[in-house]
Amino acid sequence: MGEQSKMELRQLRYFIEVAEREHMTEAADNLNVAQSAVSYQITKLEEELGVKLLERVGRNIKVTQIGYIFLKYVKSSLKKLDEAKEKIDEFLDPQAGTIKIGYPTSLARYWLPTVISAYKNDFPNVSFHLRQGSYANLIDAVKNGEIDLAFLGPVPTNDPDLETKILFMENIVALLPSLHPLAEKKQIPLSDLRNDKFVLFPKGYVLRKLAVEACREAGFEPEITSEGEDMDALKGLVSAGIGVSLLPESTFYDSTPRFTVKVPIETPKARRTVGVIIPKHRELAPAERNFYQFLIQFFNRLEQYK
Repeated sequence: MGEQSKMELRQLRYFIEVAEREHMTEAADNLNVAQSAVSYQITKLEEELGVKLLERVGRNIKVTQIGYIFLKYVKSSLKKLDEAKEKIDEFLDPQAGTIKIGYPTSLARYWLPTVISAYKNDFPNVSFHLRQGSYANLIDAVKNGEIDLAFLGPVPTNDPDLETKILFMENIVALLPSLHPLAEKKQIPLSDLRNDKFVLFPKGYVLRKLAVEACREAGFEPEITSEGEDMDALKGLVSAGIGVSLLPESTFYDSTPRFTVKVPIETPKARRTVGVIIPKHRELAPAERNFYQFLIQFFNRLEQYK
């Protein structure tokens, strides 16, 4: 029985190779197997199924209509088997798995590379699969299993499907063109910008919501004249003197864009939490669990040194 099932898996792999290349010799070469062996195994597979999966057309091979249907299911099943094997390998060695991480644009320039390079320093065999997404998309991706771990700021609260961990808090600061009348100030009350034009993220972006709420708390509705979909676009608009912006402080850790000045906000204190989300009702793979624990310790150490 064991021998039989091993044969079947091999037959399926041979079939996929021939079906995708539509050429027996090329498939055999790529599999490093004699052509007669490939041909024999596929014939056995067809006999067992009782249908023709492939047909010869001159020198080439064409997949039959039922063959295409079978191919689709076989590929998806083998992909699942490969994933299962990957999970087992990871379980045996959590320091050599693949970690899938989602992240937002606001953490891309500084925190993401900082944390990943620190982790790779300790665990060089781990590979990362990174995916940028909007706030809502990252939450959905963790819930539906596309990824198991995402960085987010602010950290969502009270979501029954997510386990959340705040890693740190950071201030929202004003970014002003360098020729702005308040550019020389050490800090400003946000209400001083009530007559300025603002450049912010488009509607639906969480950082726009944070900025607008801060302005309302300061007693005014911001006049938003331009929008940018990523951090660099917004910073560029401020550099060009189009308006002022409100952005998280860590987005300036590596540099403040030219022709701009960042100024702390005295009142109201606008802040955001930054953290990580994982699924509440799904086990993390060992490699991801390892990384999650590392993150928590990494930021705990940073807090201690502050």
